[in-house]
Parts: sequence; structure tokens; C-alpha cells
Amino acid sequence: MKLYIKYMVSNRCKIAVKEELKKLGLHFIVVDLGEVEVMENIAPEQREQLRLALLDIGFELMDNKRAVLVERIKNVIIDMVHYSDEVIKTNFSDYLSEKLSHDYTYLANLFSEVQGTTIEKFIINHKVERIKELIIYGELNISEIAWKMNYSSVAHMSNQFKKVTGLTPSHFKQLKAKRRTPIEEIGNEQNGSLS
Repeated sequence: MKLYIKYMVSNRCKIAVKEELKKLGLHFIVVDLGEVEVMENIAPEQREQLRLALLDIGFELMDNKRAVLVERIKNVIIDMVHYSDEVIKTNFSDYLSEKLSHDYTYLANLFSEVQGTTIEKFIINHKVERIKELIIYGELNISEIAWKMNYSSVAHMSNQFKKVTGLTPSHFKQLKAKRRTPIEEIGNEQNGSLS
């Protein structure tokens, strides 16, 4: 049985959800970002126990098909931007359509309607946050970061970064207090500030 869980955005989230499933005696086949598959068919009272347990640790069990699909869109983007070293060969709209088995126009319209922002802005906000992370780590120079993040040029990446943060990547690198946004908050805020 598949379950969809809101706010699962990192490996730490997966670990927390696995623990809750174990506590309830549920056997999982897959625990992925926003998605869990358990061996059992869950009875309504077990589902309610799981819902409450997940709420206690900051997650939400979802039933609404539209909300589930929006979460799946977010998780594909988060996975692509933050956790994948794979360079996507096709354009992102085709990649997303293929991953989620839906027409991109439908996905884009649904996402905008539910989230109040576009998929493109959501991706850009996540890419900028990932760029901040890579700058803070200091292992790559700006050109290497632009290449890793699949930008056509350093200038393109710098322009997008500045549009969101108000700073160039080089200026951000010089800041003493580099502030980042937790993954689950990216794209949920209405401004493009550094915090």
C-alpha cells in the first residue's frame, strides 16, 4: 500500500518516518521523499495512529490526490536539485512529465494553483539554495558550481542568484554570516530574501 507524506524532504526525514513505521509494526518496502510503500493494507485505526505519529514529528499524511501530486512534483525537484549528480539530458518539463506520468501543462497549472508560484520559480529558489550550500562548503569555485548546477554559463547562474538574493555569488561568498533556508521552507516564502 502506498502512502504519501507531506514535508519529507531529506534523508533525515526518511529515517524519522521509518522509525514511526517500525513503532507501529508496519513493514516498509520503500521509503522515499514524500512516498512510502508498506507491505500491509492499513486499517483505518492504524492509519489514524500513523497520521498522529507523523504529525508529532512534523509530517502530514495526505489523502487529497491533487495535494499528493503537488508534493510529488516538489519531491522530484528537490531530489533533482539537492541530491542528484545526474545531468538531465532532456528539458525539465519532459523529465517531470516522464517521472510523474502526466502532461507538463497539467502539472504546471496544478502546481501554480495550489502553491501560488510557478514550477520554474520553485526550481530556481531550490537551485539558488543549493548554490548557497555549495559556496559555503567551499569545495568548488563559482565556475564549477555553475557547471554542476547545469547552467549554460556563470553569468546566467549569477544573474539568477542575484535576482533571488540581491547578491552576486561572489558577494555572497564574502559574507561572514551566510544564511540558508531549510529545504522544506524553500518556495513557501513569498519574498526572495536571504533568510
